[in-house]
Amino acid sequence: MNGLIVLEKAAGMTSHDVVDIVRRATGERSVGHLGTLDPMATGVLPLLLGKYTRLAQFFGTADKSYEGTIRFGYPTDTFDAEGTPAAEAQPLTRSLEELRLLAAPFHGEMQQMPPVFSAKKIGGVPAHKLARAGKPVEVKPARIVIHRFDLLSLDGPSPMEQSAHFEMQVSAGGYVRSVAHELGQLAGCGAHLATLRRTQAGAFSLQQAISLDELKKLTGNLDEIELLLPHPRTLLPEMPSVTVDDQAAGRLRNGMQVNLPDFSNAPLIKIFTSPADLLGIAKRIAGTLMQPIVVLG
Repeated sequence: MNGLIVLEKAAGMTSHDVVDIVRRATGERSVGHLGTLDPMATGVLPLLLGKYTRLAQFFGTADKSYEGTIRFGYPTDTFDAEGTPAAEAQPLTRSLEELRLLAAPFHGEMQQMPPVFSAKKIGGVPAHKLARAGKPVEVKPARIVIHRFDLLSLDGPSPMEQSAHFEMQVSAGGYVRSVAHELGQLAGCGAHLATLRRTQAGAFSLQQAISLDELKKLTGNLDEIELLLPHPRTLLPEMPSVTVDDQAAGRLRNGMQVNLPDFSNAPLIKIFTSPADLLGIAKRIAGTLMQPIVVLG
């Protein structure tokens, strides 16, 4: 099966667990997710199937949107609720308005220090594996962009148990956990990410997502599953689409350049051989001359 499927990940499972479920349901062994979600996190998880896994490079820069809660009172070693408390609990003495002022710098381009317990590779090994083995972990700051970080409410039964509900839109590679941890430091009492739900990943939203239970019920029913996949022409909407004839398709399959005189001046385009058959991605070399960079078949 070739295409992209948008799933709603449940809490308590890894992104790889979701990949295994998709493999069993579709019979397709080549499956890759677009952006890991931590086990505690829920929400949108797009996955590429079959030949479409070759398109992963074009989805890597997509922004992500989240909603969740930040628990104030103590930090954890993982910066989230699954970690071990890293300090004694302290009461939150800040109001919602004061927290909003502290959160104001978390906007725009910045350098962010990833959590030690993360999937960042250090010498080819995920940082979290080194950390759990008790080995030194030297993570480096990464450039990210936070487009929006809104603290919506603050509540809890006592100053020792206060949580803020938030919404955030952040560039690829940004860690919401790090923001929660750093905000807790600024608040003077520590904090960690208590819950997280991804509401959008690039062009894909919760409204398009299929639950894992729904997918499991369709295991082996490939025709029904394919009906749930977004149409190929809706993928990578920033790239225009063009349909080529058999002669041009043959040249592109052989890695040869083709002229597309009736096409607009775009750096990357999606090449189709029919309304729904995606041949690949081509880039503009000069004028109307296009060079294939990914050919699906």
